[in-house]
Amino acid sequence: MAARSSSRASLLLGSTASAWIVWAADAVTPGDLGHGIVPRTIYGLTGIVMAPFLHANLQHLLANTIPFVILGAVILLRGARAFTFVAVVSALIAGAGTWLFGTPGTMHIGASGVVFGFFGYLLFRALYDRRISSFLIALVVAVLYGGSLLMSIIPAQGISWSGHLFGFIGGITAARMRYGR
Repeated sequence: MAARSSSRASLLLGSTASAWIVWAADAVTPGDLGHGIVPRTIYGLTGIVMAPFLHANLQHLLANTIPFVILGAVILLRGARAFTFVAVVSALIAGAGTWLFGTPGTMHIGASGVVFGFFGYLLFRALYDRRISSFLIALVVAVLYGGSLLMSIIPAQGISWSGHLFGFIGGITAARMRYGR
């Protein structure tokens, strides 16, 4: 059991550290590490993979790190596979949705699509697995994060609302894929 907990902690810390390492390396060599999602461009397709690791500044990175760690830790209570599955599905759906529907001529970066995926997954998992523990977790997550996260799905300048919205949809999709019958 201790080895499993250590493995889960390593996965969460490693995932978090990767964004911090990329941010630090990008601070030293700006623009050399890749680029984000540029909607409806061939160039922007590679951003679907890169965007979750790139952040504009320290404030942006911190704003994503805190909920990533908290919500990710809750998902990890059910195992590393759940965490990895939700992160990958959320990132891909957030990225594809942003590439298809994001504002033209903009670049979208950051792990917020994954954070919103974690949020959507934890809220909707209870509908599919029908566990009381999932319902209680959904209730706590909704109270703690509901207002602030859902407000940033509304289109606003300087915020990738499309990444947030499609990340949320990605989380719901991951819950349906893992627990739907």
